[in-house]
Amino acid sequence: MSSSEHVFPGEHVPAKHHNLRLGPGLLQQASHIDSSESNVVASKAGVLQHSANRSKWWVDSNSRRYVPAPQESVVGVVTQRLGEGYRVDIGEAHQASLDALAFEGATKRNKPNLKVGSLVYARVSLAHKDMEPELECFDAQSRKSEGFGELKGGFVVRCSLKMCRNLLDSKHFLLPLLGGKFPLESAIGMNGRVWISAKEPRQIIAIARCIEAADPDGGGLDADGVRALLETLEV
Repeated sequence: MSSSEHVFPGEHVPAKHHNLRLGPGLLQQASHIDSSESNVVASKAGVLQHSANRSKWWVDSNSRRYVPAPQESVVGVVTQRLGEGYRVDIGEAHQASLDALAFEGATKRNKPNLKVGSLVYARVSLAHKDMEPELECFDAQSRKSEGFGELKGGFVVRCSLKMCRNLLDSKHFLLPLLGGKFPLESAIGMNGRVWISAKEPRQIIAIARCIEAADPDGGGLDADGVRALLETLEV
């Protein structure tokens, strides 16, 4: 099966690797014949994709409903403080939990003081259909923040999950095109939320308009279309 073949819910996927990681749209199930083996099946319809070394597999489909998967980056909003941690809205059916110690250099005496309404850029550390997701704001291997943590200022744009995947692709035209016009910062969540920041409010508005216009669920503009839109926005 090639990485561009369509799959449907319940269909078996030939995903095998010694360090196998499954992304959105795939589930691992125990084999009915041999309990020591497991099968990978699709949980939603879409295009089957895998990384170059075939260690990571996922189903690419355009949706606005986010289903968390381990190691995915998300933009969340703190909704509640709970003892030694927080509850965070990541746009999923259940709130996610974020431990106050899951930050670079955090200790019981020195930890972040997030408030309700604070934005965070985090990584999904645990995702299971029968449990609430768990988040962390550092790289699990290096224990460094690697860009994760509280997001201050800026603005959050909501878009389709497909658009988020496009923006995470280094070959996609939009962010390099915008970055050539003016300095900007971004944090792209796989949960349909993109945090953006720039020096001037009109630039932030322009970035948001361009993301929405290039979204396959929106105008689906290409690079030339976005350039023409930028001219009308006078940035």
